[in-house]
Amino acid sequence: MVENFNDESLVREFEAVFGTAPDGLWQAPGRVNLIGEHTDYNEGFVLPFAIDKVARVAVRRRDDNVIRLLSTYGDQGVTQAPLDGLEPGEAHGWTKYPLGVVWALQQRGINVPGFDLLLDSTVPLGAGLSSSHAIECATITALNDLTGAGLTAEEMVLTTQRAENDFVGAPTGIMDQSASLRGAEGHAVFLDCRDQHVELVPFEASPAGLVMLVIDTKVAHSHADGGYASRRAACEEGARVMGVPALRDLDVSALDEAQSKLDDVTFRRVRHVVTENDRVLRTVEKLRAEGPTAIGALLDASHVSMRDDFEISCPELDLAVDTARSNGAIGSRMTGGGFGGAAIALTPAGEEEKVRTAVVQAFAEAGFTLPDIFTVTPAAGAQRNR
Repeated sequence: MVENFNDESLVREFEAVFGTAPDGLWQAPGRVNLIGEHTDYNEGFVLPFAIDKVARVAVRRRDDNVIRLLSTYGDQGVTQAPLDGLEPGEAHGWTKYPLGVVWALQQRGINVPGFDLLLDSTVPLGAGLSSSHAIECATITALNDLTGAGLTAEEMVLTTQRAENDFVGAPTGIMDQSASLRGAEGHAVFLDCRDQHVELVPFEASPAGLVMLVIDTKVAHSHADGGYASRRAACEEGARVMGVPALRDLDVSALDEAQSKLDDVTFRRVRHVVTENDRVLRTVEKLRAEGPTAIGALLDASHVSMRDDFEISCPELDLAVDTARSNGAIGSRMTGGGFGGAAIALTPAGEEEKVRTAVVQAFAEAGFTLPDIFTVTPAAGAQRNR
């Protein structure tokens, strides 16, 4: 099979594989987090935006209790699973994301039918652009329609978070799903992760003479590993010692007290979250008052904090960020959960080629895998295509 089908070819492929037309096509975008990393599960603030790269699913209800899943990439063939008896830990590969959504819907008491699903995605895998959440959000958007469940966007966010946390086994927050389900063209999603309050903040690079470059380092990462979980545990310990429900409840004025009460590692984890929340709020203010040309220094400071305090960067990400900045980008940071994935570089349009060339050359000289570099723009959230 070939990747990146358009809607018509995806329908034809579905018919070829499953012998009948799908009931519909749905899509959900990946996301870039402009700023606000590891603040979501600390009930803080984040500022992601949905991107113009999407996961699309063609889905058809079945009359039995069977789920059949296939993707347009890879060669694993059709995966078949029983609708009844889905259990965390039993699914593997990309299929754990749609199956996790089914399981989480069942936990809400929603009667999910059997179905056939064909997935196609243009969201780069393992790049920190939330390819897994795009699959989950496309799936839940489809099943919400097909079952008539009537879930709101907020309810779908929490359902996919439960799928991610309890079925997939990744202790993530609600940022990625919120961006994918609630994004809007030309806007970033300012999300309060305590109460799911969302405000759309204008963010368009092109009118300001800028492009948003994504530098996919090709260093694969996994949220379901110990590095992510240990940092979440450190944040919870910091909140406990400081006597607050979550790190969201601390501001920068509390950091001196925190340093006196916490061991060095826990303090640095706490300091990242507290200062990152502050950076998100200042970024929103600057975008509203001055536009994207004013946020470069905040992006830079965010990366330093993630590199030094939260320790979730890697040599490839640091090289991408440093090279982009020294060749014309006005701000750059790693984006996503860390330990690999992608960096973003907010770059004057006239400097784009210089940045691209310099990053590729720097990676070659370091002996790193050739990065994939592309632009993204803020796009619409999850929707039904047909």
